[in-house]
Amino acid sequence: MPQYHPPLRDMHFVLHELLNVTDELKMLPKHADIDAATINAVLEEAGKFAAEIVFPINLSGDQEGCTLDNASHAVTAPKGFKQAYAKYVEGGWPALSTDPAYGGQGLPLVLNQCLYEMLNSANQAWTMYPGLSHGAYECLHAHGTPEQKATYLPKLTSGIWTGTMCLTEPHCGTDLGMLRTKAEPQADGTYKITGEKIFISAGEHDLAENIIHLVLARLPDAPAGSKGISLFVVPKFKVNADGSLGERNAIHAAALEHKMGIHGNATCQMVLEGATGTLVGQPHKGLAAMFVMMNAARLGVGNQSLGLTEVAYQNAVAYAKDRIQMRSLSGPKAPDKPADPIIVHPDVRKMLLTARAYAEGGRALACYAAMLLDKELNSDDEEERQECADLVALLTPIIKAFFTDNGWLATSHCMQVFGGHGYIKQSGMEQFVRDARINMIYEGTNTIQSLDLLGRKVLGDNGKKLKKFGKLIAEFVENEGTDEAMQEFVNPLADLGDKVTKLTTELGMKAFGNA
Repeated sequence: MPQYHPPLRDMHFVLHELLNVTDELKMLPKHADIDAATINAVLEEAGKFAAEIVFPINLSGDQEGCTLDNASHAVTAPKGFKQAYAKYVEGGWPALSTDPAYGGQGLPLVLNQCLYEMLNSANQAWTMYPGLSHGAYECLHAHGTPEQKATYLPKLTSGIWTGTMCLTEPHCGTDLGMLRTKAEPQADGTYKITGEKIFISAGEHDLAENIIHLVLARLPDAPAGSKGISLFVVPKFKVNADGSLGERNAIHAAALEHKMGIHGNATCQMVLEGATGTLVGQPHKGLAAMFVMMNAARLGVGNQSLGLTEVAYQNAVAYAKDRIQMRSLSGPKAPDKPADPIIVHPDVRKMLLTARAYAEGGRALACYAAMLLDKELNSDDEEERQECADLVALLTPIIKAFFTDNGWLATSHCMQVFGGHGYIKQSGMEQFVRDARINMIYEGTNTIQSLDLLGRKVLGDNGKKLKKFGKLIAEFVENEGTDEAMQEFVNPLADLGDKVTKLTTELGMKAFGNA
């Protein structure tokens, strides 16, 4: 059976010794009172919740999957998922980094990042239910009307309600300009929305009393393409004026997708038959509003693969220390045993060290990005906010694609360490590989992330964002270049920095030439 131990020591190292987050956070008025003791206490409790409540239902949830009642369109999550979610809500975890104005605890996003890494290690399929809710919260917090915020944000903050984003349709994937779902204006200011959506994670389930769907659709006068998309909030149950639940809305799950992995999450085909919704943001500007949620989701998907890399590595290294087979090429390392532990063999060590490097390096980058988000949202310095926003924009497609590509590689390596036992369900390793594979696809395939990085984030402003990041690398190289102990790291970094600049310039010139 697989195991999971929260990597608290490395999280402490990244937060306190590498990023000095308490000093950084104290510069932000909102977090001026934060201290290391508070951060560590939250991390410890989060780790306990992940390891003791969510992890034990990962393997069983994968084997059981979700079930759909075709008559009622109700979806039941695997055994234990609903109870775990109730404990999640009871513990106040959904509110960790949300706005106190809506019942949130207002703690830093960098803490929420660590919470979600541990939850993804413990059970990615389960974590997707509350994870999508956080994105819906962010979108409505940024673009919702005062009435929408008052109606939905307190319930999303508490976790009593969950959220989704309904984008993709059967005939179009990432090319949302082709979507056909229609929104008809009504006399009371609402809209009747009709269409079909597919691949909707957590689209229907029994964990929460209501599900808040953010739906992309077209108004009757919408221009063609992506410039004609509007965003609507469509609750599973309509909400009465006093905040209580009203009648069932005309949106339901028509089918569940039978997937390669993340079996414990309900990936639904959703049908809207004149469902009542309200407009979020401006007409025809829905894609820009939805990008708040999409960018959060892309960072979240990167975090999913980070979590899987960590848990796969933990299990592989434990197995490699225990499993004995053959002798070390340099002589016996366990002479009292009939063979040596396989961790002494070069290929096994290479695979383990690769996974460890991606886990520890990924954790540092993810926490760095979360710290930038904290500054972007809370700094008093407008210039600093913009600097951080630019860096987050540049890093978002990198985190999504780099983490998920490497997560697939790392989990595959870790399954390989187990040999034939990695192919068997009881070890848990093959599930990590199956779950990791989807992360390279959804929220924009990784090739689309590369197009976004080059086209929007680099060429879109003639390389200004990339130059800002390059400046940080150059400053680090200059500051550390005289330290003899750092030479083996600084010199290759400087060389890579130069190559990235040249390659990006060359690609940009070719792109402009082929436009």
